[in-house]
Amino acid sequence: MNIKGVTCFFFFLTVMSSVYVSGAAGPTDVLRPTLTQIAALIDDQELAGDEHKDERRANIMAVVSEGFDFAEMAKRTVGRTWKSVDKQQRAHFVELFTKLLENAYIGKLESYTGTTTEYVGEKIKGSKAKVSTILNEKGAAIPVNYIMLKKGAVWKVYDINIEGVSLVRNYREQFKSILRKNKFDGLVKTLEEKNAGFAAE
Repeated sequence: MNIKGVTCFFFFLTVMSSVYVSGAAGPTDVLRPTLTQIAALIDDQELAGDEHKDERRANIMAVVSEGFDFAEMAKRTVGRTWKSVDKQQRAHFVELFTKLLENAYIGKLESYTGTTTEYVGEKIKGSKAKVSTILNEKGAAIPVNYIMLKKGAVWKVYDINIEGVSLVRNYREQFKSILRKNKFDGLVKTLEEKNAGFAAE
């Protein structure tokens, strides 16, 4: 995924909030109200600078994890392999995958401010939905689709499509070759090593 895609993805993540909505609320209704709140978090001067890095990122991820279904996303990146691993292995993989996304992209997010989102459409089919938007970032208009799943009364996002590129599909293609060569344990080791590398920087 290119830098523009990374920017879109993590801006999207940060606009997801912990708002719990009723069953009558649609997917767009879940996304829309959070934009002002999270934009303010990104622009908060009290959290700016390297000295506030840990607090800033913790705040971002606390918001993100409430609106983004990392477990569903992780499951879809490994496909049928998910059925062959136990509950403990799944939980560990979700934790590693979530940390990978945080490590890889949050730093890039922190350098972007003033981004706005225009909602242009919504399609719902059963428990799935697509919210279509245009992301306006530094003069560029970028089409971004949020793919959502309704669990219980709550809509959450499990994929994002940026200019025709699915984030989940992108990771699934990357993971496919690792799974083929080194199985699930090899993929887990790869993610552990990548996260350790980020931590050491």
